[in-house]
Amino acid sequence: MIMKDMNRKLTNRYLIPAAVCLLGICGLVFYYFFFSFSARPKTEYIYIDNNDNVDSVLAKLSPIATCHGIQGLRTLLRHSAYSKHIRTGRYAVTPKDGAFKIFRCIKNGQQAPVELTIPSVRTLDRLSAELSKKLMLDSTTIYRVLTDEKICHRYGYDTLTIACMFIPNTYDVYWNISTEKLLDRMKRESERFWNFKRREKAKQMGMTENEVITLASIIDEETANDAEKPMVAGMYYNRLKLRNVEYPNGMPLQADPTIKYAWRRFGLRRIYNNLLHIDSPYNTYKNVGLPPGPIRIPSVAGIDAVLDHVHHDYLYMCAKEDFSGTHNFAHTYQEHQKNAARYSKALNERGIK
Repeated sequence: MIMKDMNRKLTNRYLIPAAVCLLGICGLVFYYFFFSFSARPKTEYIYIDNNDNVDSVLAKLSPIATCHGIQGLRTLLRHSAYSKHIRTGRYAVTPKDGAFKIFRCIKNGQQAPVELTIPSVRTLDRLSAELSKKLMLDSTTIYRVLTDEKICHRYGYDTLTIACMFIPNTYDVYWNISTEKLLDRMKRESERFWNFKRREKAKQMGMTENEVITLASIIDEETANDAEKPMVAGMYYNRLKLRNVEYPNGMPLQADPTIKYAWRRFGLRRIYNNLLHIDSPYNTYKNVGLPPGPIRIPSVAGIDAVLDHVHHDYLYMCAKEDFSGTHNFAHTYQEHQKNAARYSKALNERGIK
């Protein structure tokens, strides 16, 4: 009995301190590696690029980290092979994540995607610049790819029509996506957008997908009023399909936005006769039919306005003199001249050159 008591006392003497010590170690492990890493109340993001090393990664994380969190992560990074396999990307740091979770994400490349919205811009250099704001790719790299004939042909386009592949929706992509994967993704999204219903509508109009998008780009430049776009589209479609004694080869579109595009003078408020003689395939006053490619990336509303255009017999339109952003439509050139005179007078009264 005495021996049992002595053994129990010896056991308590060593086991209790050992248990306390073990609990302390577990507490420290939890505190440094699993307790909240971030000192911020909301999710933050860090961007790791090709130039980063362990020190620069820690430097990017330090401003948002707690002291214990950054110490825990530093320990994990120093005692791993991370320095030899640094993965680029955009990584989320949520308020509930611990250092171990952050370490696992950046070590395994578990990125948080970015929302990439395709902008409705006029030129490829502007498209490249806007895309580069959301991606690791720089604008020069993107522009070089979009203006490479061989690459464009690989996707079924040329450098004048490649913009047709970019449907202006919002997509989840990874920040470090390559140009090849970006174009592959845009091609898939374009094919998804051009479903059976849209393809059939274009076919019934006797137009290709690129032609629909090109016409839609003109419609979007003519009006920002989505409700009026199908009406405007119907007027231009009538011109495209017109064949008579006066226009045996078709009526020129005579779309002012194409003149702005030909001159690259997008701020023009008035199109004077001296601007109509520019030698350009985008001059729809001189050339019959559509220009060789879109004059901007059109909106989905613009594309669907072409496919669902209003069936009417108007051939002319002119901006309303009340500057409402809508138009007066006319059947004859004589009616159109009256509408144009009223609009010209309103411009003169406002001193718009």
